[in-house]
Amino acid sequence: MSPRALTIALMASVAVNLFAVAATATLFVTRAGVEERVADQRRPGRGVPAFVMLEGMEPGERARVREAMRASALAAKPDFDAARQARREAIELAAAKTYDPAAVSALLQRSREAELRGRARLEQDMIALLPSLSAEDRATLAPILSRTNSGRGGKDGGGRDGRERKVEGERTPKAP
Repeated sequence: MSPRALTIALMASVAVNLFAVAATATLFVTRAGVEERVADQRRPGRGVPAFVMLEGMEPGERARVREAMRASALAAKPDFDAARQARREAIELAAAKTYDPAAVSALLQRSREAELRGRARLEQDMIALLPSLSAEDRATLAPILSRTNSGRGGKDGGGRDGRERKVEGERTPKAP
C-alpha cells in the first residue's frame, strides 16, 4: 500500500471512530431522558390528557365542550398568573441579601390562594358543564376533576409529561 493510500485509510478510520464515539455519547445522554419519560408515563395516577378524553365525543359536542373548557381556562388565567408572579417575587426575596421570612411566607401564601382560586373556578365551571353531557361523556370527563396535571401544558404550569416546568431561578426537586 502506498503512503498516500495509507494516510487516506487512516483518516477514514479516524472519521468513522469519531462518528461512533459521538453516536455512543448521544445514546447515553438521550437514554436517561427517555427512561425518565417512560417512568413518568407509567407512574400511577397519571391522567389522560383532556384533548384525548374529548376524542370519543361527537364532533359538535366535542367543539362545544372544548370551547367551554377554553373559556373557563381563560377566565382562570389571571389567578394562575397572579400565583406565578407571587411565587417569582418570593423567590427573588428569598435570594436577596437581606432575608425577610415573613415577607417570603406572605408571598407564598398569596401564591397558594391565587392558585386555589383558579382551580376552584376551573372545577366549578366543569361541574356546571357536566350536567349538559350524556352519562357516557360525563364518565369520560370526570377524571378532569382530579387535582393532578393530566398532561395539559401551559406557560409555566407543566408540559405534556406532567412535570412542572422550572420558573427562571427556581430550583425544583425531581418528581418521585
